[in-house]
Amino acid sequence: MPQKLVIIADPGIDAAFAIALAMHDPDLDLVGLLPTAGYVSAQQATLNCHILVNHLDPRKWPRVGTALPVQYDVKPDDLHGPGGLGGIEYPCAIPHQQVPSDRLLTELVRIDPHELTIVVMGPCTVLATALDREPDLLRRVERVVVLGGSYREPGNVSPVAEFHFACDPLAAQQVVQSSGQVQVIPLDQMRKLVFSPTDLLELPSPESRTSQFLRSMMPYAIRASSNLYGIEGFHLSAVLGVAAIADPGAIQFREVNMDVETRGLLTRGMSVIDERPGGEAQPNVLMANQIDQSRIKNYIRRILSAAT
Repeated sequence: MPQKLVIIADPGIDAAFAIALAMHDPDLDLVGLLPTAGYVSAQQATLNCHILVNHLDPRKWPRVGTALPVQYDVKPDDLHGPGGLGGIEYPCAIPHQQVPSDRLLTELVRIDPHELTIVVMGPCTVLATALDREPDLLRRVERVVVLGGSYREPGNVSPVAEFHFACDPLAAQQVVQSSGQVQVIPLDQMRKLVFSPTDLLELPSPESRTSQFLRSMMPYAIRASSNLYGIEGFHLSAVLGVAAIADPGAIQFREVNMDVETRGLLTRGMSVIDERPGGEAQPNVLMANQIDQSRIKNYIRRILSAAT
């Protein structure tokens, strides 16, 4: 039976890849796609989620929420282009009747209690807002995977903070301290999955709608990554969130005690791991500490080879 999945995303290019995989993997059932502000504005995030559903056109369409009207005071690097999808404009209409992402999340959990996995590919605001209304929410899901924070890798919006946690550190703290089944994939592992120009050329089924759609975004991403970071390729960070569900052996986790700094002038959004010898802090999350990059790339090729 396919694993039921809800994705919370601020859809840029890496999230587009991840969502495409979730839509076309026969072992996954993407029941909800919940936009959030982050790399793009709330309005753009909602539009991008509808664009992805319309253009990828999976056999079963997920329900799409509406991003909460929030703005963050954290400016990300320009890796995704105007609009977040490589600077390309895609025609798409948004339905008149819309449900806020946090309310749709709680509704989906009520429909399928103890069956959903939630993957957070953006700031934790949507999940934290849902928790404010239903504090026992995470006890009624199978698990939560959060892409955010940093262990020993320098941050990407400050010397110590990763973008998603820096956007809403209070929400990130609430989620990691929730006592739910939370897995965190930090920046240390996100930066290991680099999709190179060669990988792009090797994408299967170049004539398929999905492959053409994803290929169209990548030139911008690869140029921006080269200019900003000096790397040949693009970090497909969000794909790790789907891979953690679809191919658990591709990512290794270990128990840690994690907290998030919410107020520091220089450290706001920093993820703090308590590793003091003999310390009394108990583990509260599973943190990814190793990924199999080639295995994940093979997973990408396998799923996209069968996509329409």
